[in-house]
Amino acid sequence: MRTTVGIIGAGPAGLLLARLLHRAGIDAVVLESRDRSYVEHRQRAGILEQGTVDVLRAAGAGERMDREGLRHDGIELRFDRTRHRVDFPARTGGRSVTVYAQTEVCKDLIALQLKEGGPLLFEAEALAVEGAGGERPRVRFRREGREDVLECDYVVGCDGFRGVARAAVPAAVARVSERTYPYAWLGILADVPPSHDELVYARHDRGFALLSMRSSSVSRLYLQVPAGTRAEEWTDDEIWSELDRRLETDDGWRLRRGPITQKSVTPMRSFVHEPMRHGRLFLAGDAAHIVPPTGAKGLNLAVGDVVTFARALIHERETGSPDLLDAYSATCLRRVWQAERFSYDMTTLLHPAPDATPFDAGIQRARLARIASSRAAQTDLAEAYTGFPLG
Repeated sequence: MRTTVGIIGAGPAGLLLARLLHRAGIDAVVLESRDRSYVEHRQRAGILEQGTVDVLRAAGAGERMDREGLRHDGIELRFDRTRHRVDFPARTGGRSVTVYAQTEVCKDLIALQLKEGGPLLFEAEALAVEGAGGERPRVRFRREGREDVLECDYVVGCDGFRGVARAAVPAAVARVSERTYPYAWLGILADVPPSHDELVYARHDRGFALLSMRSSSVSRLYLQVPAGTRAEEWTDDEIWSELDRRLETDDGWRLRRGPITQKSVTPMRSFVHEPMRHGRLFLAGDAAHIVPPTGAKGLNLAVGDVVTFARALIHERETGSPDLLDAYSATCLRRVWQAERFSYDMTTLLHPAPDATPFDAGIQRARLARIASSRAAQTDLAEAYTGFPLG
């Protein structure tokens, strides 16, 4: 099998890249190890930055998002039983975010790819990327019990942290920066309308809590728990009671309860692999970087990566110049490190560490009070939350 761009992974990054290349007349093949149902139902991110929304619309993948997504013009910060709203459009010249689950983004892009695009091969497990440093890289993969080879001009690894693409970068040229946090998120999906019309980030001495949503009838909520916690250690009543405590305010606000349909625990880590390119292999999304979910950056960073690659390849086709492809890693990493910085800031702002002292707690409250009272501090948060420029 032969193609111009071999894409490993049919998450939102791989699917969007295939869509962007198709619209530019560049052929691509997508290899995905899981089946279609799994890809369309795995719960991941749900916050789309302004730039991500704009890219999906421009790619012809925004119709259902615009119809069913929930535009949010701010977030609420809670601490010491008080509420403080950060108005995004007022601080960013009109930018906002949209709540639209990654599962729905994938469904939309899969439907478009199967209808209009090139091959999208489910249950095709990538085994290795070979010859990445040469002119003709190839992806060995297994499908229906048989091994095959995809010959490419370029390979883009959108196959996540545990995928095979990053392993093709020689250890001698790789540099890894990472941090593991001593806490995790216990997340639930509940069949109950959200208790607030925007996301609520709460700092409490007992731990962080987040009130989010997947739709107007499904709530998504999180609790800070110790690293290594198992979801089954918490009963439904214990979860709701703890959410009540951490989200409580002095103005009579109440948390709505409903049937919990899913529980999971998300570890917290920061990770950056440099460079994001080796020869004709390009890494994108979680294959190259991980952020703690506090800043809502993971999916959006992946979108930025594939937009950068698509623009660079189109530029090379139109001008003959490889300059943008050569700059891919440096271009992406500028955005990646800003997102890492913001996600780290939000995480350390809102999560009490297990060994936190009264001084640490005082600093967190002071940082939150500064955001609540300062237009400049709110602007910095709003600009980062709604998204750094793509590319």
